[in-house]
Amino acid sequence: MIFGAHVSIASGLAEAVQYASECGCECMQIFAKSPRQWVGRPLQAADVAAFHDARAALGMGPVFTHTAYLINLSTTDEVLRDRSIRALADELERGKQLKAAGVITHIGTDPTGEPEAAAARAADSIARAFAMTDIAEDSDTWLLLENTAGSGTTFGGRMTDICDIVRRSGEGGLPVGICVDTCHAHAFGYDVQTSEGWEELVGEIGESCDVASLKAMHANDCVAPRGEHRDRHAWIGEGMIGEAGFSAMVACRAIDHVCAMTEMPGEVPEKDIVNVVRLKVLRQTRG
Repeated sequence: MIFGAHVSIASGLAEAVQYASECGCECMQIFAKSPRQWVGRPLQAADVAAFHDARAALGMGPVFTHTAYLINLSTTDEVLRDRSIRALADELERGKQLKAAGVITHIGTDPTGEPEAAAARAADSIARAFAMTDIAEDSDTWLLLENTAGSGTTFGGRMTDICDIVRRSGEGGLPVGICVDTCHAHAFGYDVQTSEGWEELVGEIGESCDVASLKAMHANDCVAPRGEHRDRHAWIGEGMIGEAGFSAMVACRAIDHVCAMTEMPGEVPEKDIVNVVRLKVLRQTRG
């Protein structure tokens, strides 16, 4: 397992790589456009080239992008779903330009409380988005579906529901996998505080689709107690998951292949340096 952080591109794409490297990141996540807008200006060729040059020069590992928060792939509102499909297609194209290992997205909502139907809508949305791109089935850029804390009508708290979408997409030959957010999993009710809990979570993914589908993680501690559906991030070891939970995560050999990135509140660069170091220390001391 390698570690990194979500970093800002406000100063530029290449500068984001430089910052991530200085913080000790082995992988990184960025927004490829504003996360609060449907449409962003196209990526500039010179900026993309500088980004790739910086990655090569600094030896930066896998890069992931995160889509806009507005995207809702499972909604029953067809106007919103159509807009979300077009937005996702744009995010996928940006991920391809940046040679991202994954484009991470939230799935959306299930207002009817019918998870199988919601999964079918999401899978259809994903297929339509990919059809708008020239991304091949054997692309190195995957779409990764992030689990939710389960507040309100948000869809995708259960790993089985996410795996349903992954299976449906896989049947169409699409590169679709999973990103597990530890704070969201804890808030939804998964036990990510113990080794047994991690084995159960990973086992659920393995039984429902394939552990290899899990390609990225957001390593975030959680302020709130387990199962309260409150998505509030805390620094590694300072929340309810605690150091023991992240030690158990790092010790879970079945997910050694995963890139784990922090998404922390606080001041830069301290929040990123400190939390990445904490994860690396756990990796060094695992049994």
